[in-house]
Amino acid sequence: MKKFIYLLSILIILPFTSVSARTPKYYVVIMKTTEGNITLMLYNQTPKHRDNFVKLCKKKTYDGVLFHRVIKEFMIQAGDPDSKSHISGKQYGDGDLGYTIPAEFCPELFHKRGVLASARESDRVNPNKMSSACQFYIVVGKKFNDDELDKVEKRIGGAIKVENFKLSPQHREVYRTMGGTPHLDMQYTVFGEVLSGMDLVDRISMVDTDLNDRPLKDIWIITTEISEMSLKKINKIRNL
Repeated sequence: MKKFIYLLSILIILPFTSVSARTPKYYVVIMKTTEGNITLMLYNQTPKHRDNFVKLCKKKTYDGVLFHRVIKEFMIQAGDPDSKSHISGKQYGDGDLGYTIPAEFCPELFHKRGVLASARESDRVNPNKMSSACQFYIVVGKKFNDDELDKVEKRIGGAIKVENFKLSPQHREVYRTMGGTPHLDMQYTVFGEVLSGMDLVDRISMVDTDLNDRPLKDIWIITTEISEMSLKKINKIRNL
């Protein structure tokens, strides 16, 4: 009788365990900066970039790096390991870790306001659009009208030669109402987004800078913390 009860207990528990195992988890990064915290979710659709970012956060690679380049209505950029030296007036942006990451372009991941994406070298020396191992940016962007979006489509499909490039009606609506940087779509890998702290991103993007877009007052990442969350928990953070 005891054996039957034990077996029945297993049969009852297994379905719930199986459902739990199928529930996708997402990496969430709390980026603690000298100005406050930015909470980021990493996309599962870009596993190479996700796993690399998680690895660097766990290794504390980003501790002490500056937001070395910020541009109003465009983005804030960080991740240059050389910037840990905080040398006054120095232009940063050339530091790397000695490797690159293959591009992971997903049509559904686009440069809306608040996304996290990888910086990279120019097409001239990097025709495969490989991402920097460590440098990243967070999009601030601006709102666009349809005429402006038509010009973006023409430029990307023409001069930049991204074949069959077309902004979907859904993406157009986001760029009209929320904003972003559509001219970077399908050229730089988007691999996450801000869950909370976008007001801080905006403030950083507005600070006074020198001629190289480096903030006159140094702003840097103190440390990063990694956790895994369900989409339900992530949506709670979004709605705070």
